[in-house]
Amino acid sequence: MRRLLSWVLGLWVGIVGFWSHPMPSIAAVTGTPSPAPAQEEATEEVLEQASPQEFFKQIADLREKAFTATNEGKFAQAEEYWTTLLTKLPNNAALLSNRGNARVSQGKLEAAIEDFNAAIALSPEAPDPYLNRGAALEGLGQYEAAIADYDHVLELDPNDAAAYNNRGNAKGGLRRWGEALTDYRKASLIAPDFAIARANAALAMYQMGDLKDSIREMRNIIRKYPRFADMRAAYTAALWAIGQRDEAESNWASAIELDARYKDLDWVKNVRRWPNDITVALEKFLKLS
Repeated sequence: MRRLLSWVLGLWVGIVGFWSHPMPSIAAVTGTPSPAPAQEEATEEVLEQASPQEFFKQIADLREKAFTATNEGKFAQAEEYWTTLLTKLPNNAALLSNRGNARVSQGKLEAAIEDFNAAIALSPEAPDPYLNRGAALEGLGQYEAAIADYDHVLELDPNDAAAYNNRGNAKGGLRRWGEALTDYRKASLIAPDFAIARANAALAMYQMGDLKDSIREMRNIIRKYPRFADMRAAYTAALWAIGQRDEAESNWASAIELDARYKDLDWVKNVRRWPNDITVALEKFLKLS
């Protein structure tokens, strides 16, 4: 199952893992201390002493703890669990890919890419490590390399909505907005409930000057997903720019209640990576409201 950990590199980036598990809600990520070294050593000692049945049960328990830590935003702790698992199962592509995800979520992009490279070497026909590596490459600003990874995912699975969405992001990073919009729309066609792809399409339309259709799409997305802070913040900026100030301020109150990070232009521009025009519109709103 696909797992999106997009709020560290930005909502637009799809990070996936081999093992299915419930994902965290869209919320601010907070760091927490890693487990103490003694705890990890104790875990490894227990694994070494376990019978085969106990060993596999403990592997499953560690896996569950890793996903729980991820869901709680405790990415350093999750990385520790994946590392412990890899000491026992060193040639497991799924474990490498999941540790890479945890590292991406902490901004350890180069280390994450090393994990994804190793996962790809072990399982070259699996699409997920390519998609994950592409997301990490995007975070480093290596958009062409990211596009190459997304292209490869789509060769393996032509109906991969996350790959289309992410390729659109990378093309947006290169200011190729028309191509980006095509990819976002394809992602939405494949997965109609993939809200972030629809949101990205609306932002791309705004950047291309199609303000009327962009604002209409923002409004439609908010109606379907009223707690979608990203669209409420973008809708605020777009409404303010066309003089609908009362409605803009009403939407803004809802947006920052859901996610206060939209008050931080640096985060919006460099982490969420909104296109320039909607970012400028938000900046004007913040200065004048």
